[in-house]
Amino acid sequence: MTCVIGLDIGTTSTIGILIRMPSQRLALASRPVTLTHRHAGWAEEDPRQWWTNVCAIVPELLAQAGVDASEVRAVGVSGMVPAVVLLGAEGQLLRPSIQQSDGRCAQEVQELRGLFDEAAFTRRTGNGINQQLVAAKLRWLARHEPEVFSRIHTVFGSYDYINHCLTGARRVEQNWALEAGFVDLASGQIADDLVAAGGLARAQVPPLAGSRDIIGQVTPEAAQATGLAAGTPVVAGLADHVGSAWAAGVQGPGDLLVKLGGACDILLASRGAQPDPRVFLDYHPVPGLFMPNGCMACSGSLLNWFAAQFGAAADDRPGNTRHQRLDHWAACVPAGSDGVRALPYFLGEKTPIHDPLARGTFTGLGLHHGPGHLWRALLEGIAFGIRHHVEVFDEIGMPATLVLASDGGSASAVWLQIIADVLNRPVQPLSGHPGSCLGAAWMAALGAGLSSDPQGAQAFVSQAPSVQPQPAHRAVYDAAYADYRALYGALKPLFHTMGAAQ
Repeated sequence: MTCVIGLDIGTTSTIGILIRMPSQRLALASRPVTLTHRHAGWAEEDPRQWWTNVCAIVPELLAQAGVDASEVRAVGVSGMVPAVVLLGAEGQLLRPSIQQSDGRCAQEVQELRGLFDEAAFTRRTGNGINQQLVAAKLRWLARHEPEVFSRIHTVFGSYDYINHCLTGARRVEQNWALEAGFVDLASGQIADDLVAAGGLARAQVPPLAGSRDIIGQVTPEAAQATGLAAGTPVVAGLADHVGSAWAAGVQGPGDLLVKLGGACDILLASRGAQPDPRVFLDYHPVPGLFMPNGCMACSGSLLNWFAAQFGAAADDRPGNTRHQRLDHWAACVPAGSDGVRALPYFLGEKTPIHDPLARGTFTGLGLHHGPGHLWRALLEGIAFGIRHHVEVFDEIGMPATLVLASDGGSASAVWLQIIADVLNRPVQPLSGHPGSCLGAAWMAALGAGLSSDPQGAQAFVSQAPSVQPQPAHRAVYDAAYADYRALYGALKPLFHTMGAAQ
């Protein structure tokens, strides 16, 4: 039997999958991860917990499937980007990871804008100057934790760290380096001056690796800790959102995935790089392609909050979850929510507006409105945010031709219909997609030469019936979308005044 394992180092959980080549899923296992917020705007995790989870998940996968470790021919790891993990000279962790969503470095972002012309920086690196840049976080550390900063020997990402634990190698996968702001697109290499903007020497960032490069083998120590066989090849892996979209079917130019998870990711395959500060840029797993993408700060997390705070009245409909009952009420409200508009910026907003001071709002409320109007307005507001991203892709010459939908929100028929109507195009929901761990597993198969088919992971994902747009709703949603865009423009000065005061 020939098997591969994929591991995903996610923000809320570590997930592992064991597949038998070429198309059989044998086991899936997960462990939770603790995200901590020691101060307002901070987001940190303990990388040791990721490794502890891996050491528990791998034996569980093998036991579930009745597979011997010798049958696992390769391992791949994905993870959130660009998390920042710091090691000292002896390989010791220096502090908790700083997550990609961490917002502590606003001052350092402004400093970087003083160092670089932002338009030129975006053209050169593929990404704009924002709080995700690793240089901004390093500058924060130099200012606020100088003792830690002085001991940095290695800086890399979440899955780079797990690869290090497995193999002893110190490498950075290409998409971590790209989103970190360290890669010069023209050369495809890490640039000394981009690293120096964070106060580090080039040697403190490990060598670059392509996603399918074999960076090492499982060491005897890691084999004893995980149950893997010593000598098992480990590939560099890939960013979690990239791996998930690739496995879902974002394979060729124009393919777009809407991931309706806690946040909302919108990922597109493109033939070339067209850097734009409104969105992020990643390499596609297929050489020669890119994956421009956006992330709305909250989507499912916003709906979960609303259901918990205001959905108790929906408990009068037995047999369904609170979300399903609210969906039933929203289905009884006409398109456009009877004039109620919602800005879904309850955690600020990432792409495409990059405004951490933006806030969530409801407008247009009257005494004739009820919770179904509010719920539908939220579903529509997130759909308007998706449309905003699609328009950005259109404007930079990368139109979407196929729209796929995945993750928990894709189970809502009401929401999918709203998204199809707002975009005025069919939406293809997916089912059975285990997430980024599948992309990591298939990357391991490609890197180890167990497959030559870059589309092979799609065998593990099935498609539900396509959701068609309703032409009668087009004019209503065109007008409501215009309201959505105008509302943020009108309220932005107030958001920033209030944010400065807080």
